Amino acid sequence: MDITSNLPFFAELYRVGDPEYTQIGMWALYLTIVLLSGLVFKLGFARKLTWGKTIVVYAIMAFACSFLTFLALFLPVTEVLAVAAVFLALYKYRLHKETKQEYGKEGRDAG
Repeated sequence: MDITSNLPFFAELYRVGDPEYTQIGMWALYLTIVLLSGLVFKLGFARKLTWGKTIVVYAIMAFACSFLTFLALFLPVTEVLAVAAVFLALYKYRLHKETKQEYGKEGRDAG
């Protein structure tokens, strides 16, 4: 079975199907998935934790990303994480902007 003909965008970008670049491509894909997973977690789900708990959460996430890396050869895992990161970043930006505007209105009303 030849998987190189049907690779998702990021796997094709990192040349995972090329025998010369397979190992470095897989590491680049893994690193991309870890970074995007961490970003999505931070933007959407992270709570204020102690340093120890934060390290444990991110270590477990990095381990779980190794399984996602293998799935990313057949499914658009990295692409979905990238889209989720963009949407969550836009949501956080708008939330911050609205909160800042409401705080400004309350400050003017009180004065």
